[in-house]
Amino acid sequence: MPNENQNPNQAVNLLNIESLINSSTARFDVLQKEYQEQKSMLDSILDSDVEYQELAEAAKKQAKLKTIAKQKVMIRPEAAQLVEKIKDVQIQLKELKTAMSDYLAQFVILSGTNQIEGADGVLRQIIYTAKLVKTK
Repeated sequence: MPNENQNPNQAVNLLNIESLINSSTARFDVLQKEYQEQKSMLDSILDSDVEYQELAEAAKKQAKLKTIAKQKVMIRPEAAQLVEKIKDVQIQLKELKTAMSDYLAQFVILSGTNQIEGADGVLRQIIYTAKLVKTK
C-alpha cells in the first residue's frame, strides 16, 4: 500500500514491485507443485525397479552399520571434547555473523556506500539477501 508521504512515481513503483512480487510468488507456487509431481513420478519409477530396490536396501544396511560405528567412536572422550568445541565455535560463528550483519548495515547507512576495503586491501561489496515468508 502506498504511503501518503510518497511522491506519485514512488507509489507507482511500489505498486509495480508489489505486482511483481505477487506474480513471482504465484509462479513459484506453480513450479513448486510441478516439481513435487515430477519428483513423485520419478520416485514411483525407482520404487518399481527391483535392482534399484535391492541396492537401496543394501545401502540402508551399510548406513546403519556406519551409524553404529560412528556412535561408538563419538562416545570416546577425545571425540566428545571435540564435539563440544565444534558446537562452541558454531555458536560463536553464528553470533559473529549476526553482529557483522548489523555492523555492515550501520556502515552502509553512515558511509552512504555499499563497498568496504578490508584490512587485506581487497574491496568487498555489501549485499543483502531477502526472502518472503508467511506471517503467523
